[in-house]
Amino acid sequence: MMKVEKTININGSLLNLSTPLVMGILNVTPNSFYSESRKQSDEEIVNRCRVILDEGGTIIDVGAQSSSPTSKFLSAKEEWERLMPALRLIRNEFPDTIISIDTFYADVAKEAVEVYGANIINDISGGEIDKRMFNVVAELNVPYILMHMRGVPQTMQYMTNYDNFIQDILYYFSEKRAKLSLLGVNDVIIDPGFGFSKSVAQNYELMAYLKYFHIFEEPILVGVSRKSMIYKLLETTPENSLNGTTVLNTVSLLSGANILRVHDVKEAVECVKIISELTEYDK
Repeated sequence: MMKVEKTININGSLLNLSTPLVMGILNVTPNSFYSESRKQSDEEIVNRCRVILDEGGTIIDVGAQSSSPTSKFLSAKEEWERLMPALRLIRNEFPDTIISIDTFYADVAKEAVEVYGANIINDISGGEIDKRMFNVVAELNVPYILMHMRGVPQTMQYMTNYDNFIQDILYYFSEKRAKLSLLGVNDVIIDPGFGFSKSVAQNYELMAYLKYFHIFEEPILVGVSRKSMIYKLLETTPENSLNGTTVLNTVSLLSGANILRVHDVKEAVECVKIISELTEYDK
């Protein structure tokens, strides 16, 4: 597949995505679905960030609210109380690191960007949970990860009936992107939302048609790391889903994904390196 140069603006500098980047997951929560991703003490948080960066990750995605269907729905205040110490710690220890803030609350996003210099807003709800989010993103002028989901994490698995599955999701993005464009948001990253409001079969259909999402001419983020679409199909557990994750990350890269959001950074970076070498011969 021919490389198409895509960039996002990080603090006034263009970050080139023509070679895909790896985003490492940092969950400052006690109940994320993959136990190894849960980091709460200062030492755990610093060590996790160091591993992400040492293994070749470019972005650290920090979240304090589990998106598991069985998780408790935190208020913005509760979420910020979890996030704030972690953000302060990361900025002190790794001042130049690119931080993505995983939140669907506009006030949390605003504080994270203005107080701790978060660089990217990652909103799993596409501005649906907090209707002020799009305006705040426009005000902050930072890249915005626009994900597809129906409902909230606690209800999303009951919302998998679509009239035309792929077409409905493409329409969702076209509509949301138009609203963001009118507000002056220039850096939008498309996340198809693997695992959110989709059955196992629908997730694989989405992966098969991932290349269709290039019609938006925006960077594409794929987050499939150790998700149920892997461990349910293979009848295993999140802990035993690294191999399946690598397979799907490979498929994603071959379909033109620009960012991989992962728990296992080293393996994803190696995947990018191999696929990048391979695609040198497809120009």
